Amino acid sequence: MTDSPPSSRKPIIMVSSAVYGIEELLEVVFGILNTAGFTVWMSHKGTVPVDPRKSNFENCLEAVRACDLFLGILTTSYGSGKDGDGLSITHQEVLEALKIDKPRWFLAHHDLIFARGLLRDFGYRTTAARAGLTLQGKKLVEDLRVIDMYEAVIQAEKKLADRKGNWAQPFATDDDAKIFVVSQFLRYGEAAEFVRQQPLAFLKQSPAGERQGGE
Repeated sequence: MTDSPPSSRKPIIMVSSAVYGIEELLEVVFGILNTAGFTVWMSHKGTVPVDPRKSNFENCLEAVRACDLFLGILTTSYGSGKDGDGLSITHQEVLEALKIDKPRWFLAHHDLIFARGLLRDFGYRTTAARAGLTLQGKKLVEDLRVIDMYEAVIQAEKKLADRKGNWAQPFATDDDAKIFVVSQFLRYGEAAEFVRQQPLAFLKQSPAGERQGGE
């Protein structure tokens, strides 16, 4: 039986997203989650723990591993935090959350889903098929890898029956997103109990890396 977080410790939720264009929504989401009783890690608000000895990429990925819950907000903006042609920080955070099977929730903007559907109608149904495309403008999609990120979340490569943890809630307006966040996370007590029941090793540690409970 694994140790559970002490009742005095708030569940930690990390919010991962590109910032451009949704600054107001991020402010509202932070407020909702904070009011609900979560410790909220969000780079936009400067609340992600930072180790000055590590790179931005390392700090963000460590936060994904250390948080209890993960909320990803996918839009048509890919994010500016990338090394050359490498994956953006947001993309890496999402992939890490999927890799370690972090308890997770996702919002996906309507324009992102529309862009993916349009390209699929033209025969560009996979990452490999889209690789030869070059965007002539960025009015709808900043980088085609936002579609790769969305497809990773919904587990597009798997058969429907084999997909688990692949929910991505569409939203067209900030109000749509707020309804989802309130519905999923405002019930603090239920969320706290959910965290306590997770048999995950990282829950044995505090965010600072110290063990909770005596051994």
